Amino acid sequence: MAKDDPKTLVSTDWLAAHLNDPDLRIVDASWHMPDSGRDAKADYDAMHIPGARFFDIDDIADARSELPHMAPPVEKFMSRMRAMGIGDGHQVVVYDSHGIMSAPRVWWTFRLMGKTDVAVLDGGLPKWVAEGRPVEDMPPVIRDRHMTVSRQSDMVKDVTQVAAAAKLGDWQIVDARSDARFRGEADEPRPGLRKGHIPGSKNVPFAGLINDDGTLKSETELRAAFEAAGVDLSKPVISSCGSGVTAAVLDLALTILGNPRHAVYDGSWAEWGMYNDLKVATGEN
Repeated sequence: MAKDDPKTLVSTDWLAAHLNDPDLRIVDASWHMPDSGRDAKADYDAMHIPGARFFDIDDIADARSELPHMAPPVEKFMSRMRAMGIGDGHQVVVYDSHGIMSAPRVWWTFRLMGKTDVAVLDGGLPKWVAEGRPVEDMPPVIRDRHMTVSRQSDMVKDVTQVAAAAKLGDWQIVDARSDARFRGEADEPRPGLRKGHIPGSKNVPFAGLINDDGTLKSETELRAAFEAAGVDLSKPVISSCGSGVTAAVLDLALTILGNPRHAVYDGSWAEWGMYNDLKVATGEN
């Protein structure tokens, strides 16, 4: 996988070289944990990469679900993208204000909707700003464009499918949360959830896949992280996390590593940890 693959991951150099391309659409996918005290939209309004649109992960979601930011229905995604001026024929580049944290979730959402011309900005806004590249506080000029969507249902798993995978072992379940949360030694940021992990799941904390400058680690390092956790990269993987956001970091890494089949458990621990009839494991597997 080339570093400047516009379907997966692009560098700040690539984005700077293509910044004025007429069919480029840049998306700010910044998102913060509920207890962070930060407002991603306010941060966007104050400073963003020129031309970027703000993708509100909590709003462009399935409002019918009580779970946080579940993948949006096709019709809602289409209408919101049209309102943001994103449509067929556009190359989309997604970034976030952490480096790589929430941007892969939006990258995955586009791919879930059948849109493949989408990439994550390696290093995100922090690397862009550190390099002295341009930013602005003005909203972009929007020209709507039709979007054709074809939902790829094999890219997402629900709780029933994950429970079956945990029982049958036909899919590996890999958890992106910190090791302390995985082992049940740390409280969950959302109240009311049990502590621990899905029985039989492996732990690959997403933070361990990111360099100090916010860029994704090399393919060699990514592969080593999964293999050290006991993940067989030749077999199917379901990625999970706290609420389906950082699971997509694992999904991005698995795409880069050429894993043949991988999907995101959208409800993740926000769902599994809520239901007492679902078994929970603690400690190391």
